[in-house]
Amino acid sequence: MSREENTETEHSTEPAPDFARQLLTWYDVERRILPWREDPSPYHVWLSEIMLQQTRVEAVMDYYRRFLSVLPDLPAFAAAQEPVYMKLWEGLGYYSRIRNFHRAAVLVMEEYGGEIPSDPAVLVKLPGIGPYTAAAIASIAFGVRAVSVDGNLLRVFTRLTADGGDIREKETRQRAEAFFLERMQERPGDFNQALMDLGATVCLPGKEPACGRCPLSGVCAAHAAGHEADFPAPTKKAARRIVPLTVLRIRIGDRICLGRRPDSGLLAGLYELPNLEGHLTEEEVQAFLTREGAGVPVREILFLGEAKHVFTHLEWHMKGYEVHLEDLPASADFAARKGWTAASPAQVREVFSVPAAFSAFLS
Repeated sequence: MSREENTETEHSTEPAPDFARQLLTWYDVERRILPWREDPSPYHVWLSEIMLQQTRVEAVMDYYRRFLSVLPDLPAFAAAQEPVYMKLWEGLGYYSRIRNFHRAAVLVMEEYGGEIPSDPAVLVKLPGIGPYTAAAIASIAFGVRAVSVDGNLLRVFTRLTADGGDIREKETRQRAEAFFLERMQERPGDFNQALMDLGATVCLPGKEPACGRCPLSGVCAAHAAGHEADFPAPTKKAARRIVPLTVLRIRIGDRICLGRRPDSGLLAGLYELPNLEGHLTEEEVQAFLTREGAGVPVREILFLGEAKHVFTHLEWHMKGYEVHLEDLPASADFAARKGWTAASPAQVREVFSVPAAFSAFLS
């Protein structure tokens, strides 16, 4: 039987109660201590799952605590103004997550009386909630028997069963969901979180999973064959597009010019340092300012160095310059004509949401 075929070998047919018992016994001792697990209310679970999309657990911890310190419950979040929750999210990236989360919170307040639904089929209809997040909220917060199929669970599944399918394909995800659902006999939320922890701390990606610490190694087909590193089957990643940019930290007195990005697309609606396509020389920056500023005098231009920021499908390769403008009234008029806001350092820190892509040029 080829590795490409969907197989469940004799090593993956552990009776469901035994499988669950072994997994949950391990989890009770080895589970990660995470703040949202200590008080798994529906709002806390929902917030944590949205934050954890595309973001490492370690990076989320402080954001989670800070968010709840300002917006401690769903009514407070639903009533919050955009600058408040966007500033709390600043640096987490993938900003459509927080916008969709807020839209969904408002819908829950208006259509469900503030009660977060427990049914995954209802949850998945809310903005920003897909099948994985719906199953996570339903199982962890409400004890609903639903499998949260993410990258960790897929890796564990393909190794346990020696399944050579492409984990990006719907059929592979469906096989994983059916496999784990059959074995999810009790404590659905803990069962899902145990698999998440197993994938994150033991059944690691790459060539060296820690099989000696795995509670399921005795029923793992890939481990029995010594082929752990062959699963999941390798997938080809598309090359990221390289975008060269010149970033300008334009100073008018003690204030910094910020522009607002369009309401759709990458980093939609956030504030940014003015930037230009391509890598410009100091002379080219001077020519741009002379042309666009209609004669506003430039006192000096300083090179700030280079930086790179990686998005999912592209990379910004940036050169930065600090520009000091003279003649404050004319400079302020120039900024207004360009649609820029002249923000104080305190406003940059506390009010305007500037994505981490520009952090190298804000310090």
